[in-house]
Amino acid sequence: MYYVDGFVIPIPKKNIPAYRRIARKAGRIWREYGALEYRECVGDDLDVKTLVPFPRSVKCKPGETVVFAWIMFKSRAHRDRVNAKVMKDPRLAKMMEGVAMPFDVKRMVYGGFKTMVYL
Repeated sequence: MYYVDGFVIPIPKKNIPAYRRIARKAGRIWREYGALEYRECVGDDLDVKTLVPFPRSVKCKPGETVVFAWIMFKSRAHRDRVNAKVMKDPRLAKMMEGVAMPFDVKRMVYGGFKTMVYL
């Protein structure tokens, strides 16, 4: 079964265009090194009353929304190989030179997941 790295990121709405530029470039790099799928989604319907909404889970502040993202791999071993190559790629480092992160990294939620159901 596939392996997925998942992210939930609080981001000021005004920083979405800057984040989108970074995500597009980063996504191309991940795909080049073998990631099967790279998705970045911005919050739209987040006013949930009966469950814990994503914004509350990452302590969104006024003017912020949430990005929900995932990268799919063949397996955990494949993820580890791809991520090792991505982290060594000079384009990723160059892309971040002199650029302030458009979100608060300390409130980002991340984890690796084994696929349980894939339809």
